[in-house]
Amino acid sequence: MAANPENPAPATARRKAGRHRGEGQWAAGHFTPLNGNEQFKKDDDGLNVRTRIETIYSKRGFDSIDPNDLRGRMRWWGLYTQRREGLDGTKTGVLEPEELDAEYFMLRVRIDGGRLTTEQLRVIGEISQEFARGTADLTDRQNVQYHWIRIEDVPEIWNRLEAVGLSTTEACGDTPRVILGSPVAGIAENEIIDGTPAIEEIYRRIVGNPDFSNLPRKFKSAVSGSPLLDVAHEINDIAFVGVEHPEHGPGFDVWVGGGLSTNPKLGVRLGTWVSLDEVPDVYEGVISIFRDYGYRRLRTRARLKFLVADWGPEKFRQVLEDEYLKRKLTDGPAPAQPAGRWRDHVGVHKQLDGRFYVGFAPRVGRVDGATLTKIAEIAEAHGSGRVRTTAEQKMIVLDIEEAQVDSIVSALESLDLRVTPSPFRRGTMACTGIEFCKLAIVETKARGASLIDELERRIPEFDEPITININGCPNACARIQVADIGLKGQLVLDDDGNRVEGYQVHLGGALGLEAGFGRKVRGLKVTSAELPDYVERVLTRFQAEREDGERFATWAARASEEALS
Repeated sequence: MAANPENPAPATARRKAGRHRGEGQWAAGHFTPLNGNEQFKKDDDGLNVRTRIETIYSKRGFDSIDPNDLRGRMRWWGLYTQRREGLDGTKTGVLEPEELDAEYFMLRVRIDGGRLTTEQLRVIGEISQEFARGTADLTDRQNVQYHWIRIEDVPEIWNRLEAVGLSTTEACGDTPRVILGSPVAGIAENEIIDGTPAIEEIYRRIVGNPDFSNLPRKFKSAVSGSPLLDVAHEINDIAFVGVEHPEHGPGFDVWVGGGLSTNPKLGVRLGTWVSLDEVPDVYEGVISIFRDYGYRRLRTRARLKFLVADWGPEKFRQVLEDEYLKRKLTDGPAPAQPAGRWRDHVGVHKQLDGRFYVGFAPRVGRVDGATLTKIAEIAEAHGSGRVRTTAEQKMIVLDIEEAQVDSIVSALESLDLRVTPSPFRRGTMACTGIEFCKLAIVETKARGASLIDELERRIPEFDEPITININGCPNACARIQVADIGLKGQLVLDDDGNRVEGYQVHLGGALGLEAGFGRKVRGLKVTSAELPDYVERVLTRFQAEREDGERFATWAARASEEALS
């Protein structure tokens, strides 16, 4: 049962958590809205805006949209206003929202577990071509993002998506966002456990449910039984990681409190083992803790990671067990180190049933509607009806017979979708950037694509796994702090003293193997024009100085500042 002003928490739950001052926690009796976001959520549930979009805004146009719907509640249905064309990074954070807004939207299609049929992929591609000027970016949360969407077209887009079982419900906003899942769940030869049934049950219970549609901030989650640890579990609010319990068999280790942005924190283990059937209950318990005890006073402290940091994992587990599950959880082991250096599933791999799956790499997640429809056609022509998106801006075609493998690889690579990419193509990610995002300061997608080309030309012999993550602002949508080379967009001074696009550099971050955040070298910033020279220089030094078998992150942690500059 939700804690709310009409049904307040029992007296035993009305206590402050962590900090000495009220933080807007419902379970502590703090129901008064403390910022503008809390006010508009109290005024009307974000889920209710759909009716207004369908009956008013889509008929009367952009200028008819209420501001609290436009920049608030419409996110509950995957819609963000798009950055107005021609505004450079000096305008970010300076102009009023209405000055930054274009009369177009980004629309995010949620793809829970990354699971798509070829029919669904074809519809996504057709919508892109008809309504989104061809845009359809793959995100690092397994979604697809459109741009240039007109409010007049949104109801028809919803109709087409929902006709094939897709949704934009709670793809944005202070809601339970898309549930990440292993893209090879149920088919990989080395899988510990298939988490698909849990993802399906969580979606059925939680998504679109008014009991969970007013959270303090967004809630990110992941479920994977892959030994590759392929869903970035360390940076989700809650993650279920496949493990083998010595007595109870395969199940999941539970992690909570991860997240990046301007105050990054890695998730922590609760020390529990849960069975596949228990996963939805534990998910519901954790999201309920976030709803009831999460901090709502300040938006900057409203993510679950701050509550977990203040309580610690022991208290968090106790509250989960005593107040929400009403039972004790089983203690369990930590996950093993990842089974491979890459966790994106790129390449040709054998399935459990003897067939093969083929993973491929676009450039920094940038595809288009025409390409997506062609991927669907190629998959079907080679006997497949299933494709997957990954948490690394990649895609996979499943269920390929061995005799068809060479043919589908050739067909995909003819579209510049590389099955055997260079480390640079494989390891470079980029967020949306200033092209469409109102928070961005610099360009990212085109910069990442050109950097890949330059590095492939300059150091073609480089063959080590390397991650290069490019972000247009400090918010870390592209996970800059946990990349080998993380690039945070900002305006910097060039040699002539001009303010130009550039990046603060983070070096040696990692997930999986010794997860941690990259180091910042004092004063190290590079302009966009200098970026290829810088990355070539630091990778060349790594090649020259590394010890046998040493990873970039390990070298970067011990290297001198001079070597990293």
